[in-house]
Amino acid sequence: MIKNYIKTAFRGLQKNKGFTAINILGLALGLATCLLIILYVIDELSYDRYNTQASRIFRVNEDLKLGDNSVQYAVCMPPLAKTLKAEYPYVENAVRLKNAGSWHVKKGNSTILENRLAYADPSLFAIFTLPMINGSPSSALTEPNSVVITETTAKKYFNSINVVGQTLLLNDNTPFKVTGVIRDVPKQSHFNFDFFISMSTWPDSRSNEWLRSDYNTYVLLKDRTDAKKLEASFPALLKKFSGAQMQAQVNMSIEAFEKSGSFFKMNLIPLTDIHLKSNLSGELSPNSTTQYIYIFSAIAIFILLIACVNFMNLSTARSSNRAREVGVRKVLGSDRKQLIAQFLTESVLVTFVATLLAFVAALFLLPVFNQLSGKELLINGQSLVWIVPSLLLISLIVGGIAGSYPAFYLSAFQPVEVLKGKLATGFKGSGLRSFLVVFQFSISIFLIIGTLVIYNQLNYIQTKNLGYNRNQVLIVQNVFELNRQAKTFKQEVKEIPGVINATMTGFLPTSNWKNTSIYYKDATLDQKKSLFPQSWEIDEDYVKTLDMKMVAGRSFSKDMPTDSNGIILNESAAKFLGLNDGINKTLYRSQGGKHSLDNVKQYHIVGIVKDFNFNSLRESVSPVVMTLAENTGALSIRVDTKNLPALLSQIKDRWKELSPNVQINYSFMDQEFDASYRMERRTGQIFIVFTSLAIIIACLGLFGLAAYAAEQRTKEIGIRKVLGASVSAIAGMLSKDFIKLVFISIVIASPIAWYLMNKWLQEFAYRINIQWWVLVLAGVAALHIAVVTVSFQSIKAAIANPVESLKNE
Repeated sequence: MIKNYIKTAFRGLQKNKGFTAINILGLALGLATCLLIILYVIDELSYDRYNTQASRIFRVNEDLKLGDNSVQYAVCMPPLAKTLKAEYPYVENAVRLKNAGSWHVKKGNSTILENRLAYADPSLFAIFTLPMINGSPSSALTEPNSVVITETTAKKYFNSINVVGQTLLLNDNTPFKVTGVIRDVPKQSHFNFDFFISMSTWPDSRSNEWLRSDYNTYVLLKDRTDAKKLEASFPALLKKFSGAQMQAQVNMSIEAFEKSGSFFKMNLIPLTDIHLKSNLSGELSPNSTTQYIYIFSAIAIFILLIACVNFMNLSTARSSNRAREVGVRKVLGSDRKQLIAQFLTESVLVTFVATLLAFVAALFLLPVFNQLSGKELLINGQSLVWIVPSLLLISLIVGGIAGSYPAFYLSAFQPVEVLKGKLATGFKGSGLRSFLVVFQFSISIFLIIGTLVIYNQLNYIQTKNLGYNRNQVLIVQNVFELNRQAKTFKQEVKEIPGVINATMTGFLPTSNWKNTSIYYKDATLDQKKSLFPQSWEIDEDYVKTLDMKMVAGRSFSKDMPTDSNGIILNESAAKFLGLNDGINKTLYRSQGGKHSLDNVKQYHIVGIVKDFNFNSLRESVSPVVMTLAENTGALSIRVDTKNLPALLSQIKDRWKELSPNVQINYSFMDQEFDASYRMERRTGQIFIVFTSLAIIIACLGLFGLAAYAAEQRTKEIGIRKVLGASVSAIAGMLSKDFIKLVFISIVIASPIAWYLMNKWLQEFAYRINIQWWVLVLAGVAALHIAVVTVSFQSIKAAIANPVESLKNE
């Protein structure tokens, strides 16, 4: 019986090849797109879950509020890890990680700049699942100047993984003993380091300071320990260990500090929440956000719904033509159960074929999607375990729902009524189909509006006046490698034709160099009159090189010796301190140690610079205080030349003369800025691609329905033509029903899209307003697409020879 159903289903599908092709193509596109997005979402949700103890690992975060200043850190105090393990028996272990920045590693006669290095405590391998393939996990990081490297790194420098006991020369040719080789850190990790250097190598790691935060600190709790229990103990812990230091340094107890409205708190975040729910100062790497998970999940659902609606719409439309078939079958003895089984078999068969095509399409499109999303997604044996059952389940569900209308509705007709032609046909005959068309076009219009808003916001970010000029600025990194020759390098570079100016500091608007300090309005260090800004060290060429604007006073000058005690504020800092005209006003900063006037340094304000963006445009500009000091983190060079390669060659030559064994490393400021918004840009690109796919799928359905409507009204069109109706009149008559539904879709989708996209824009401190023309443009685009799609079939039907349609009448 089943074999007969399948055979009959194949015959029916072959008889209507056009409808079958549109059905299969639309559903396959929708399923393939949905599968790709699901792979992306699962990858994002899988971060750090490779750790076998992930459910028991937490990172300690820090919240600090000083007066009206507040900041959240992903880093904590140097002695916190060992103190937590010693004080609380339910803390099984603790570990610290500290990003070590960029180091040069020697390989033969050349050096290679590595950016993925971190200091780590010996307990690293007892907490995180980082399988060691060579060496002892318990002792690998106990000794100073020891390093554990990844498998890929070992092969890169030694062409082997059996390298324990070998030596690597790092930075200034300091020898480091390789004490272990681990498997590469999985891509789905919130940190991806290639070198783990023993924490004891870093002298500061032994500091007992409780008022400074530099270390990413993780705890492993014992089984069945409630993390809230540990969090509840943090206030007492801070009081016990930091109270005396606070009293000595700022002459204030913790109780008095909190009564003044300030606070100093710690909290825990589960390891598996870090990638999607944490974007604090001091993160080990840039994280994502749950917002994108919601956006992509919604797109996947929308596209799948559009594809399924198409399939159901075309299936129900075509089923009306089969009413006579139902009548004949019933007259010949078929019962209702057999008809239901036949219709459901056809529907499920089509969805099964579409599912196979979708899987094949996803395999071919995966490399393109990886390039677009910046991922390395794979369809392997492990993923097939859930992909195959999921696709089969979708086939059955979609096929069952789509086939339910002809199966249960048509099979219930009385054969006498059907064979007399009393079954309503035509597009107007089904409110269900009208509803489904409105539904899918509402989704399409929503996606069009969303795409326009995202594109405009990203374009705004790219073109916004940031308070500095990022174009034509070459950044030579790690100038400290030149040691005492750094100043010489700067002077020689400034003399090269085509170089306008140069400034030497690592504190740049596009860099990750960040530093905070506390400044006070009076020498008593009153917390209520304090400022907790970014504190940057710059030179006298900084403002000019980056083309910043002074709104009051002046920049630093090498001709002014007193500028060594001078500071420049940005507008936000001046506003926060209530200094409308702060020139020559004084600020104070503690030098550490015991609280006394001898430990307070005095600074005079020489200028106020216009606010410039140095964080994400999701955040408002925060206060910045700049001091005149030597910093050799980088050399930023403003150039003006049409022959950039020749200029670069001269700069490289100057570097090589001063440091022949260290390779120069450079980038451009505009590229660094673009990199910081890579996620937003990729999101916009993915949104555009998927919106286009959604519209294509919706148009396939509309094309099929238009063809069906024209087919149903063939004789009517023939009569109208004989009576003198024009082609345009007939095309308009066939199109107006569809156009009316698109108008309804516009009315429904526009306010919903406006509301939800406005919520998305709230994530940005600097954002566009959704203009009325965006909604109009989306509506016009949807109408244009619908008209073009429907008109093709309408005109085709209108120009047909009426003799062909009426010759049998």
